[in-house]
Amino acid sequence: MRDHSSPRKFIVISTLAVSLGAIGLGLWFNQPSTEPQPSTAASARPGDETQTAAPASQKLTAAKPDSETPESVAATPREWTEQPFAPSLEGTEIDGQLRADANGDLIVDLEVKDFFDYFLNTVGQVPPEEALGAIQSMANNNLPDSAAKQAMALLDSYLEYKREALALSQVRLDPGRQSDPKYQVAQLRQALADLKAVRRNTMSPEAVEAFFGLEEAYGEYTVASIEIQQREDLSPEARNTLLQWQRQQLPEVIRRTETTLIDENKVSEARQQAIADADSPEDAGRKLQALGLDSSQADDVVSYLQEREEFDASFEDYQKALTKLETSGLAPEDQAEQQQALLEQYFSNEQTQTWAKLRQLSQSP
Repeated sequence: MRDHSSPRKFIVISTLAVSLGAIGLGLWFNQPSTEPQPSTAASARPGDETQTAAPASQKLTAAKPDSETPESVAATPREWTEQPFAPSLEGTEIDGQLRADANGDLIVDLEVKDFFDYFLNTVGQVPPEEALGAIQSMANNNLPDSAAKQAMALLDSYLEYKREALALSQVRLDPGRQSDPKYQVAQLRQALADLKAVRRNTMSPEAVEAFFGLEEAYGEYTVASIEIQQREDLSPEARNTLLQWQRQQLPEVIRRTETTLIDENKVSEARQQAIADADSPEDAGRKLQALGLDSSQADDVVSYLQEREEFDASFEDYQKALTKLETSGLAPEDQAEQQQALLEQYFSNEQTQTWAKLRQLSQSP
């Protein structure tokens, strides 16, 4: 009798033992969903050769990543009731969740991907079959039978995707062109297209949308933004207009975050400019408070700037003393001893002495 767990074990070993960062370049991107090709991954549960799981695309309740998820009637727990099977999971909440709707079908959303990754990332600490077995057990013990089968079929297609995506990460950049910005963005676009194709060839449309919809949308936005910024034929105003338009195409949840980050960056740039333009530490503090910085935080900045100002003055005097020492005619060993004495004379603590040494090194020819 065939061991249906062995294909899963092979895929886990060949993909999950490698850092997910190896395929991070591709985890950005988006294209219209196409009908997937049938997955060749095993679909029966590990250790149970008599059961056949339903196809991952059958009767699944898909939840779009930027909308409310359907109501569930059954779900895997968020906390461990027993000792976690892997050391790294000790004291952690279970990330993600498997849930079933009122019809007994699996609800496919980003929580499912997080749930799978929470367990699969332990491979290396535990054998692959233990990580897979934990997912199987959680599904069987907490979901209706149909939803549990669908979860395992979806896991098969997800592992097949990981195996094929890992192969994409082996592509190397042309050494002669890898510093060319246009070549870099072209490679990002190609990675986007390749990874999207792999996802749609191994997973159902609803699974791709749930697992990767937000990542792909942000990937498209990122690459498009880079391309706009590289356009030399556009005025700054036109670039800003197009960048704002691209941002409006993002799903709301990402758009809010991106807009917040941009606003925060603008505030940060304004505060940095205020410090650069200030006539004194006290003037910097006043300018920062005018830009909305809390008074206590502004005081901290003023104190730091005053400390740096005092250091700069001491370092200038220290440099003058060193110059005199170098022309004093003392033997090298005596000069070294005198230099240490000067360092302690002009800088009263270990931190400022370290700053002085580093600045001196940076000024050396």
